[in-house]
Amino acid sequence: MKLKQQEIPEFIRFIIVGVLATALHYGIYFILQWGINVNLAYTLGYIVSFVANFYLTAYFTFNQKPSWGKAFGFGGAHLFNYLLHMGLLNLSLWLGISKPWAPIPVFLIAIPVNFLMVRYVFKKKV
Repeated sequence: MKLKQQEIPEFIRFIIVGVLATALHYGIYFILQWGINVNLAYTLGYIVSFVANFYLTAYFTFNQKPSWGKAFGFGGAHLFNYLLHMGLLNLSLWLGISKPWAPIPVFLIAIPVNFLMVRYVFKKKV
């Protein structure tokens, strides 16, 4: 993927938001996975980071007001992304990666896919 010069600051802001959302997601997962089902812990972390991610992406990354159209598009992109996350998480666990480390390969695969989908949602005219 080749970025145009004017897209570089946007991409950097996306990375900052992504790092914050991923840290929030992983932090919640890491704490909860010790006491509850791994899939539930991962889902709860995903939901909290989803809400934070939506508002940060709208205001900070793309300098736009959130709208219902963008919320539905963002939600649709994240529904696909959530299913990808859950499949990859369970694959990681099945492959023998320990519960605390299992999300790491998930993030490495799912985050670039998510960037492409979310960028499309926020760049199209709604």
